[in-house]
Amino acid sequence: MNHGFAITPFDAAAILIVLAATLGYLNHRFLKLPQSIGLTIMGAVASLIVVGLDRVMPASSVSHDIVRFIAGIDFHTTLMDGMLSFLLFAGALHVDWSEMRRGRWPILILSTVGVILSTILIGLGIRFAGGLLGLSVPLAWALVFGALISPTDPVAVMGIMKEADVPPTLQATVAGESLFNDGVGVVVFAIILAAALSGTPLSVTHAAELFAIEAGGGILLGLVTGWLAYRAMRSIDEYNVEVMISLAVVMGGYALASALHVSGPVAMAVAGLIIGNHGVAHAMSDTTRDYLLKFWALIDDILNAVLFLLIGLEVVTIPADSRLILLGLAAIPLVLVARTLAVVGPLVAIRPFLSLGRLAPVTLIWGGLRGGISVALALGLPEGPARSFALAATYIVVLFSVIVQGGTVERVIRWRSAKA
Repeated sequence: MNHGFAITPFDAAAILIVLAATLGYLNHRFLKLPQSIGLTIMGAVASLIVVGLDRVMPASSVSHDIVRFIAGIDFHTTLMDGMLSFLLFAGALHVDWSEMRRGRWPILILSTVGVILSTILIGLGIRFAGGLLGLSVPLAWALVFGALISPTDPVAVMGIMKEADVPPTLQATVAGESLFNDGVGVVVFAIILAAALSGTPLSVTHAAELFAIEAGGGILLGLVTGWLAYRAMRSIDEYNVEVMISLAVVMGGYALASALHVSGPVAMAVAGLIIGNHGVAHAMSDTTRDYLLKFWALIDDILNAVLFLLIGLEVVTIPADSRLILLGLAAIPLVLVARTLAVVGPLVAIRPFLSLGRLAPVTLIWGGLRGGISVALALGLPEGPARSFALAATYIVVLFSVIVQGGTVERVIRWRSAKA
């Protein structure tokens, strides 16, 4: 008789929400850590307890059941067709377009050239480190890891920057760069992953063409859907309908992007900027503005809570191979060095035209946290030997980023601000 269990999408969502709510309550009640850090730590501790129970009681199948549960979630579909569109739209709603325009060149360069440069540097470095450890890491799959770990997450650092009196233009640059490098990173990831799966050499010309079509098409689609939603919201004053319009933009716009083979993440970022700036300022009453912004803030909090919880739970899915742990530890300085080069180079190049101040390098480098997007992309990789090293390295890098960088970035920014 088969005693296994089948996890439906609703079951998976219910389990994750219940866990996130329970751990979120315990963190808020007792630990009082920032939500992203608290959920990650508690998820990791819970996973280590499960692993320990399996070692103490070999007959226990708890770890196996959790691995089956996580493996039963189609992360690629869940992320690409669901969570990512909501996360990027929600993030874009709170970006100040007027300040972002002043930092448009750093944002453009960092979210394109910076992401591509970081992808290449990390890919080459992880392939070299894997070779030293006796792990065969194909270049294409090393670049896949470079692409998925390059996007940064502004969630944990935005509130800190406001408290540390960071200039508004730098705040908008950090938020805008994180917003668009998520979209660009997903496009680069998809292009390199397709080449890795097909086994054909990656043509730079073909990759550039695909990038231009997906990113350019995403910008155009975002402009169209955002403008249509803005016009619709401006013609009425009913908060229920206007919130539903914003939902229609995210879900319908993302589905349309998939059908047109353009970048849905980029489209949602652009649409969110339009509605969050022109829509909020000129198309909504105070009541509608309050409802819409709080609705999307709640969506953002829920999805990020689930993703940070999954970061902690991910440890159960990593094979017990010391070489994978060493490769993950080697990836930490590698990612930081790549981020430093990808930030300092563009900032030096644009300094004659725009200076973001002395706080910019340390804020963009140490505040460039890796988070839920990287984890979801790694979990969505197809089964194979490359998935194991990508999962291990992603888990260790994100854990370090969220706990160490996220836990110290406020002190680092304040220290640098005092010196400046």
